Amino acid sequence: MTDLHPELEPILAEVTHRNPAEPEFHQAVHEVLETLGPVVSKHPQYADAEVIRRLCEPERQIIFRVPWVDDAGQIQVNRGFRVEFSSVLGPYKGGLRFHPSVSLGTVKFLGFEQIFKNSLTGMPLGGGKGGSDFNPRGRSDAEIMRFCQSFMTELHRHLGEYTDVPAGDIGVGGRELGYLFGQYKRITNRYESGVLTGKGLTWGGSQVRTEATGFGAVYFADRMLRNAGHELEGQRVVVSGSGNVAIHAVQKAQELGAVVVAVSDSDGYVVHEDGLDLGVLKEVKIIERERLDEYARRTGAQHVSGGSVWDVPATVALPCATQNEISGTAAATMVRHGLIAVAEGANMPSTPEAVAVFRGAGVLFAPGKAANAGGVVTSSLEMQQNASRDSWTFEHTDARLRETMATIHDTCVATADEYDAPGDYVVGANIAGFTRVADAMIAFGVI
Repeated sequence: MTDLHPELEPILAEVTHRNPAEPEFHQAVHEVLETLGPVVSKHPQYADAEVIRRLCEPERQIIFRVPWVDDAGQIQVNRGFRVEFSSVLGPYKGGLRFHPSVSLGTVKFLGFEQIFKNSLTGMPLGGGKGGSDFNPRGRSDAEIMRFCQSFMTELHRHLGEYTDVPAGDIGVGGRELGYLFGQYKRITNRYESGVLTGKGLTWGGSQVRTEATGFGAVYFADRMLRNAGHELEGQRVVVSGSGNVAIHAVQKAQELGAVVVAVSDSDGYVVHEDGLDLGVLKEVKIIERERLDEYARRTGAQHVSGGSVWDVPATVALPCATQNEISGTAAATMVRHGLIAVAEGANMPSTPEAVAVFRGAGVLFAPGKAANAGGVVTSSLEMQQNASRDSWTFEHTDARLRETMATIHDTCVATADEYDAPGDYVVGANIAGFTRVADAMIAFGVI
C-alpha cells in the first residue's frame, strides 16, 4: 500500500481504531484514501468541511436477530445486517448477501464501495449493503422461504423506494428475492415494486437485470481494451466463480469473440481449452445447482480440485467470485503468463498486493466499483420502469446498460487524465466517484 496524504493519515487511523477487527473495511477505505491526495491538494474545501471523515462513517448500521425453524423442527438463529452508508445522492442502494462469511465488517466494506460505484453511474442512488451469515447451500426451498420471511419481517421497517432499495448478491437470487418481496408485500399491504430490484420478470423485474453485472464487466473490459489499441475478440479469458455474474460474463465475452477457457467454484476449477460450453455450464450451475466436476464429466473438460484458477494462462482476467481472491503471488503468475487486462466483476477481488503487481506491470486494471457497476445500473433502470409502470425490451435495456458502462469508462479515463494519472482506472474511478458525493455533502451542510 502507498503512503497517504498527510491530511488523510489521521482519518485512516481513526477508521481503524473505531472499527476494530474489520480488515476488509479498513482495506476498502485505504484503497480510496490513497488516491485522494491530489484531490485534497487541489480542492482544500473537501478537507475543510471534513467530508472525507464523515463519508467514512455510515449514516446507519442495523444488526438484528433472524430466528427461523428448519425442516427438522429445530429453531435456528442467524444475524442480519443492513448498513445504510450514504444517502446524499439518493436512496440507499445495494445488495443483500447470504453467506457464512458475512459480518459487519464485510457489509461495511461492500457498502463503502457501493457509494462510489453508484456515484459513477451518474444515477440518483446512495450506497448501502446488507445480508446475513445464513448459508442457503444445502437448504430446502421451504427453509430458505422461512428464513427470508423472518429476515424481511425485521428489515422491512427500514426499506422503501425513496429510503432504501436492496437487491441480490451472493446467495440471494431470484428465489430469495421472491420470498423477500412476498413478505414485504404481506407486511406492508403495498405492492411497492420499487423497494427491491432483481425481481422476476412477471412481477416487476427488468430485462437484463439477471445478466447485468456480468455483461457490464465485459462491456467495460471491451471498451478498456479498445481504448488501449486492443480488442476483446480472440483474447483468451479466465473467469473466476460460476455463479450468476461469472456465467453471464462468460456469455457476453463469448458473444464478443473471446475464448473463455476456465471458470471456478469453491471445490476447484475446470479448464476447457476449446472454450466453455455455455449451455452445459448454465444447466449444471443455474438449473441443477451442481458442482463443476459435473460439468467436466459431461463435457470432457479438465477438472482441478482445489488450487487456483489463476494458474490457467490468460490474456484477460475477469474475477467474479469474491473479495481478495487474487493474491500478489497469483497476480505475478498471471503477468508472467501474458495478462494484459483485468476487469473486476466481483467487489474488491484483488488484494492490494495484486493491484500493485498489475499496475506496476502496465496491465489494464478496472476496479470493481467501475467494472461491476452494471448490476446497479440495471437496478436503476428497473426502478425507472417500476416508477412509470412501464416495461422495456431486452434490446433497449441492454443498449442502455452498454451506453452507461461506456460513460463510466470514459469518466474514469478523463478523471485520471485530469489528475495526472493517465490510464489509471483506480485513480479515475475513486476520484470521479468521490467528487460527486463530496460536492453534494458540502451543499447539504453538516448532516
